[in-house]
Amino acid sequence: MTVSDFEAFYRGTAPRLMRFAYGLTGGLAEAQDLTQEAYARAWQRWATLHRYDNPEAWLRLVVTRLATDWWRRLAVRRSADLPGPGSVPPPDEELMTLVAALRTLPIDQRRVLAMHYLLDQPVAEIATELAVPANTVKSWLARGRANLAAALGDRSHVG
Repeated sequence: MTVSDFEAFYRGTAPRLMRFAYGLTGGLAEAQDLTQEAYARAWQRWATLHRYDNPEAWLRLVVTRLATDWWRRLAVRRSADLPGPGSVPPPDEELMTLVAALRTLPIDQRRVLAMHYLLDQPVAEIATELAVPANTVKSWLARGRANLAAALGDRSHVG
């Protein structure tokens, strides 16, 4: 266990983890913050974490929990009717529409869609990581696709 081992792990996993975090939050700044926090926690536990069969799965779990906390804080902030930070013009209208639609999905559907489509993980791997049956992952994917299509107004993929 050396610093160079952690650096190699970071270089090999950071882009995927960042895409995953972006898929969960829909915001680049939030995704960067969550990814940075997850790696900070991984570094603190690297002596143990590097022996895991899949330390990247541990990172995704941390990011998922951080994203859940972030969504809760956001809901509290919105319910308190506090002014949010200044907004930046959207980079692309289609991307913003997709992100808004993803935000309407339940976290399980959003998470499996991000893992499957943004990280190219197969259903069996997702099921193992989330400790659920493969059919549950398939169900979440199907519901997520249908709900996403409905949120985007594309009824041809629903039902």
